[in-house]
Amino acid sequence: MKPVEHPMMRLCRALLGCALLALPWLAQANDFPTVDRVLYVQDCMRNNPGPYYEMVNKCSCALDNMAGDVKFDDYVTMVTVVNAISIGGERGGELRDNETIKPQIKRYRELQQKVQKACFIAPR
Repeated sequence: MKPVEHPMMRLCRALLGCALLALPWLAQANDFPTVDRVLYVQDCMRNNPGPYYEMVNKCSCALDNMAGDVKFDDYVTMVTVVNAISIGGERGGELRDNETIKPQIKRYRELQQKVQKACFIAPR
């Protein structure tokens, strides 16, 4: 005699199967390329000195949180703008005075504060 399966067990098994099929897609969502991850962590460690392994973990945590909050293309745009405003002279002034990029600068700085707080990186 074949054991009778409860309908709820079939539903659970179906949901688990769907979740497992979605895992590869979820893993790639907002995934930053390895090079960009390394550069972010190195920059974070340079700007937040501390014990090496502690800061590797904290800065990796910060990047993981950042990747969870923003798409990679948006991240690239924000970082490019933030880095570009540090250019000296007239070219940098053109960017610093540009009102259309100020929201991206603000968003990036707010995200940085959020992820640093979440990963216990002391504010600079």
